[in-house]
Amino acid sequence: MPRTAAANQQIRDAQRARIVEAAWTVFAQKGRATTMADVAAAAGVSYGLAYRYFASKEALYQALIEESLQASATYLERCLQRSGTPRERLIALISGLVNTRRARPELSQLFAHVLGDPATPADLQERAVQIGRAFADLFRQLIVEGQALGEVRDGDPDQLVTAILATLDGLSRLAASDPDRFHQHFPDARIVLGLVLPSAPNMEE
Repeated sequence: MPRTAAANQQIRDAQRARIVEAAWTVFAQKGRATTMADVAAAAGVSYGLAYRYFASKEALYQALIEESLQASATYLERCLQRSGTPRERLIALISGLVNTRRARPELSQLFAHVLGDPATPADLQERAVQIGRAFADLFRQLIVEGQALGEVRDGDPDQLVTAILATLDGLSRLAASDPDRFHQHFPDARIVLGLVLPSAPNMEE
């Protein structure tokens, strides 16, 4: 009995999702040096099938970049709209960024490739820069407001922001350079929060 159009579409959607999921991992590791053959091998599909869904490696890479940027922008918008004290908002912001790196390190790795690759289209690179700056600005705002209320440890706000960003960047790099250590010893979000909070946070705050 021939498959229905809906069944065929379901198969196509599953194949495309499989290719995209493999592409996340391979592009996060290799950046633009990735080939469609690399993606096809990681996905366990034929070389030709990968091209059936994406016309070129660049088309696939750009689709991933767009998804990474959109995910970052969406999370940033939620953080900007979140209510609560500076401490509560810092806990939510940093915990979310740390936990996302644990669950999907390829998102931040690809974001880093976008910022560091001179071949990235200028418009995409500028969007990545703007999103990165917006996160840094939000960190600084919450730190300054929290210090005024005694909720955040004393210290130069810009140095504290740099420490947070460096820690988050380091986790992304560790995922690529030493995945075993990354998975076995990934730090609890409270350790990162200790950079800015004077006391250990209750993660239900």
